[in-house]
Amino acid sequence: MRVLGLMSGTSLDGLDLAYVDFDDRNPAVYRIVEAETVPYPPEWRKRLSEAFHISGDDLIRLHADYGNWLGRQVNAFLERHGLPRPDLIASHGHTVFHRPDLGYTWQIGSGAHIAAVTGIDTVADFRIQDVAMGGQGAPLVPVGDKLLFGNYESCLNIGGFANISYDTPEGKRIAYDVVPVNILLNRYARIAGKPYDEGGRLAASGRLIPELMRALEDLPYYSRPVPKSLGREDVEAHYLPLIEKYGLSVPDILRTLTEHTALRIARAAGRRSMLVTGGGAFNDYLMERIRRYARGPVTVPDPQTVMFKEALIFALLGYLQRKGAVNVLGSVTGAPLDHSAGVFYSAPRRA
Repeated sequence: MRVLGLMSGTSLDGLDLAYVDFDDRNPAVYRIVEAETVPYPPEWRKRLSEAFHISGDDLIRLHADYGNWLGRQVNAFLERHGLPRPDLIASHGHTVFHRPDLGYTWQIGSGAHIAAVTGIDTVADFRIQDVAMGGQGAPLVPVGDKLLFGNYESCLNIGGFANISYDTPEGKRIAYDVVPVNILLNRYARIAGKPYDEGGRLAASGRLIPELMRALEDLPYYSRPVPKSLGREDVEAHYLPLIEKYGLSVPDILRTLTEHTALRIARAAGRRSMLVTGGGAFNDYLMERIRRYARGPVTVPDPQTVMFKEALIFALLGYLQRKGAVNVLGSVTGAPLDHSAGVFYSAPRRA
């Protein structure tokens, strides 16, 4: 089965597309045929970054507009690389609201519009079923971690948030969001006039602020048991007011956040070997600090796996959904059952 996975993270780096050919007898055997990141144009970066604050009417319009835009990107990607039409599109969408404690989560990017624009069957809305069942709706990647990267004791992805997954001694997969990362680092880099802190150089030039470090460590999220997850709401309600309270320079904020992130990740991994992917793996200073605190080996794989692991795994989730196979683990999300999630949108066809 040929599946095109689409992934947009909270760090707003761009849209990741991964065209994956799965062996129909064993999805653990796969080949990434082509993969690409399409940077968001300024207009779309602005619209997505402001989505959390707009009216209901504007949000519904954005949901449709973004679905149309995703569909056009798919068509352009296939044409650009001379690829045959895939059997399926699996789209994560872009998370605007995530409140599993209140029973809802929403990823914009209408699957119906993607299917209509591309003429390709589409699976989207992967998270809502799990939340409806009482789960966190996140993280969803651990199914792929277990199936595709099970030779590592733990898998860490560093995007807008860092999330980790690993097996318990009893063989159950657990996973959770560890700490906000690029959603904060990129925010303060933009204040300094940069889209992101390349290589962590701004952070490396700053001072560690012990008072802020202690305050971050004391945030109640870290003492909560798993399963648990983070969203933009947590960042705006708990992290930003704390950071702003100290009136620090951007380099000092970035230095302290980087140290906090590295410590949190090292504690989460314990002595396990760790595969690190996501945009944060290219932050040299952050990786240096993670290795400083880690008690097990840390592996950053080839650039394609680093950049496109989440798009690859959402392609896998779409594949599993069409097979009626489990693609969400209750042990990870807190749902009462493992289940097969995602909403299928059949592409319009002439009668």
